[in-house]
Amino acid sequence: MANPQHLQMREDIEKYQRMAGVKSDSFRDLEAVPHWRAYETGVQHYKVDEYQEAVVKLEESLKEALLALEDCRALCEGPWEDETEEEIQPGLYEAVAAHYIQVLKCRQQCVLDIATKPGRVSATEDFIPSHFDLLQFAYNQVGNQALAAECAASYLLFYPMDESMLEKMKYYQTELGEGVSVTARENIYHYVQQSLKEKKLIYYAVEHLGGTFNDPDLWTSDELIPESQKQKRREDQEKQRLENLDVEQPEQRGPLFFEGLTITQDSRQLNGSQRVVFDRVLTDSECKDILRLAKAAGGTGDSYRGRRSPHTPHERFEGLTVLKALQLAQDGAVNWRDAKLLLQASEKSRKIVQSYFTPGKKLHFSFTHLVCRTAVEGEQDDRMDLSHPVHADNCLLDPEGKECWKEPPAYMYRDYSGILYLNDDFKGGELFFTELNAVTVTDPVLITKQIQIGTAKANAGKSGQGERSTSSWWVCSMLCQRMYVCLSFFSIMAIFLSFSLSVPFRQPLLKSGSLSKPPVVS
Repeated sequence: MANPQHLQMREDIEKYQRMAGVKSDSFRDLEAVPHWRAYETGVQHYKVDEYQEAVVKLEESLKEALLALEDCRALCEGPWEDETEEEIQPGLYEAVAAHYIQVLKCRQQCVLDIATKPGRVSATEDFIPSHFDLLQFAYNQVGNQALAAECAASYLLFYPMDESMLEKMKYYQTELGEGVSVTARENIYHYVQQSLKEKKLIYYAVEHLGGTFNDPDLWTSDELIPESQKQKRREDQEKQRLENLDVEQPEQRGPLFFEGLTITQDSRQLNGSQRVVFDRVLTDSECKDILRLAKAAGGTGDSYRGRRSPHTPHERFEGLTVLKALQLAQDGAVNWRDAKLLLQASEKSRKIVQSYFTPGKKLHFSFTHLVCRTAVEGEQDDRMDLSHPVHADNCLLDPEGKECWKEPPAYMYRDYSGILYLNDDFKGGELFFTELNAVTVTDPVLITKQIQIGTAKANAGKSGQGERSTSSWWVCSMLCQRMYVCLSFFSIMAIFLSFSLSVPFRQPLLKSGSLSKPPVVS
């Protein structure tokens, strides 16, 4: 459920479904939580205009979500976890205050916990308020204006100045008559008031005692936030704006020091900042020598963490590091000259990326990897999967949330990446860039031997990349990296490198519009 595009797992499930005695209810999502299960069912009914069924499931989801929220908040009242490493122990009053503020911050973060679907990285924004936006419309569609008005009033507790919802309230009040009193749900009123009181105490502590607070709610009134915190927010926004302007500035390209090297596509042609495609990085004979090394190493090289088909069962992956190549050369299994050429090719790639993207600054590899991808015979008919699923190297791509989070296990230290392709006698295998939804392709790159693709990871939070399947023959590439700057060479027969920069960003909240059907916030 958390990874619906995982081809291997889908094929395994289909295999189990064909077994005798296995029924549909035999499959259980062990990560499923009641409010998310009800919410998704309700949303499905809502999307196909089955509003009677939708209100039942959305009400169930709201009830379960509030129960989960209370359970989470109760768990916050544990022992004080002192995160400081100060040798001087705080006094009694300071310790009590710090503990209390820690509990309040924990309670505030619970709304993110219940709003994060199992398997997701980011929370669904305005998870609880969005229930009332959907419910007010659904109740109106089934002719229950009284409950529609109640849900609209409950939504206004979060956003009292929302013009579209105020218009809906006027409509519902007119339908019900002036003599009918419309009030918000009492439990939601108490929830909002309690949350606002907690925020007020936290902001007071932050302003007078120091510390930070990342408010999880978008509906918090600006009047509640101290001026010092508003100023800090403005400074952060201005800093982000300047960083974005810096990224959008025309690239200051450095000189290319290698004779015969040409640029076939730059950032403008690839629809993204700090992207480039070089040609004639290696000669035909050098490509053939490294290919010979890959073939000679055969199955003695390393796979991806011990897996021969890490991304798709339809292709086999083989990898060879510089260290492994030297060990094989020492044992006489491969030619010493070819092993040395592997290192020289990766070093040349590093210098090319360094001179182009960071003239005057040195880039360092984190690793070098010669990778070959082979189509499995008999497994290529009607393929719909990718050789390498859409991803971002140095942040966790969340296509549904259209965000990219810089946190482990992503390789956050990478600044640049590149792929040096060594052959072109294959079908498929194109590298392509996508928007953050991981679906909309912005630019594919035509693969030919001797080309190197270089990209800056500064914008990894703004796009994804993937590789189309290879359905015939053999593809090899080379990958090289180190801690401060790296390059990544993925493909058919290619070398990989990578280095690192990128800032995640948030999509603006979707607001409901007039009396039209509100969108589902996913």
